[in-house]
Amino acid sequence: MAAKTEKGLKQEIVNLFPVRLRQILEALPLDFARLEEIRLRCGQPILFRIAGKEMGITGSGDLTELGSSGKLENWEKLEKIREKELKDTLEIMGGFSLYAAEEELRQGFFTIQGGHRIGVAGEGGLEDGGVKTMKYLSFLNVRIAHEIRGCADGILPYIYEADRCEANREIFHTLLISPPRCGKTTLLRDLIRQISNGNAFHPGMTVGVVDERSEIGACYHGIPQNDLGIRSEELDDCPKHLGMMMLIRTMSPKVVAVDEIGSREDLEAMEYVMNCGCKLLATVHGNSLEEIRRKPVLGRMVEEAWFGRYVILERNGTPGHVAVVLDGQGRRL
Repeated sequence: MAAKTEKGLKQEIVNLFPVRLRQILEALPLDFARLEEIRLRCGQPILFRIAGKEMGITGSGDLTELGSSGKLENWEKLEKIREKELKDTLEIMGGFSLYAAEEELRQGFFTIQGGHRIGVAGEGGLEDGGVKTMKYLSFLNVRIAHEIRGCADGILPYIYEADRCEANREIFHTLLISPPRCGKTTLLRDLIRQISNGNAFHPGMTVGVVDERSEIGACYHGIPQNDLGIRSEELDDCPKHLGMMMLIRTMSPKVVAVDEIGSREDLEAMEYVMNCGCKLLATVHGNSLEEIRRKPVLGRMVEEAWFGRYVILERNGTPGHVAVVLDGQGRRL
C-alpha cells in the first residue's frame, strides 16, 4: 500500500465537505500532513487541531491560533458551520447511506474511506439500558488518519532477543505506555507493519490485529486503509477480549496486537494468548510504569512480569516519541 502524499491527503479531506466548506478548506494555508482533527459543532466555529494547536478561521479566510489557555477571543468573528452544512457533511461522509454504519454509530463513530474516523454526538436512542441508535447528530469530530512509516525503527532492536541468530530470535511481549495524543497507535501500527513484512532483526511473521475502535488498520468495508504489512490479518469493530480468542483459534498468528487494554476481560484474553505461545503487542494509557502498577486491574501483569519490554512515550510534538524503554523488571535499557 503506497503512502499518501500531502496533496492526496488534502484532496481526500476536502472532498468530505459540501461546496462552501470545500472552497474554504481549499483556500486555507493548511498543513494537512500535520492536521490531527476538525471539530464541527452546529452553529459554532469550525475548529482545527494542527500539531497540538487549536485553530479557527477568521472572516478573511485565514487561520488563527486560539491560544494555549483555550480562551476564545472574538469567537463570534470566526467562521461557523451552519445546520444544513453539517447535515450535508454527514451525508457525504456516510456515502449517502449513513444507515449502513448504524452498528458503528452506536459506539459514537464511523470509519470512512482513507481510514479517517468520524466521531459523532447528538441525541442517543436508548433501549434496554444501551444505546440503540444515534439521531439528530449535531457534533462531528473528524480524526485524520496518518501513517508515519519508520517511526518504530528506534525500538525494533529492543523488542527482539539479542542473543540468538536471526531466524531463532523471539519477540518480547511488549507494552506501549502513553499519555493521550502521544501517538501510541501510530507507533503500534508501524511496529505491526515492520514485524509483518520482516526487518533487519527477523523475517516477517503473521500478525493478528484486534481493532476494536477501527484506529489501527482503519478498515473500510473490511479492508484496512492503513498499511499493516503483508502478513497481517485484522478483526475490525470487535471487542478486544473476544477478538484475541477468535484470532488464536482461527488464524494461528505468531503475534497478536491490541490497542488500549484495561478491562479484566482484556487481561484474561491476554493471558490466554501468552499461554498459547503467541507474542503480544499492546498499548495502555498512562504516564509511567509505576502508574500502571498502581491500577487495580493492570497491576497484576506488572507484578507478575507478563511483559519483557515496556516502551514509555512522551509528548514532544512528534507522534510516537519514545522517552524510555524498560525491561520486564522495569530497568532502563
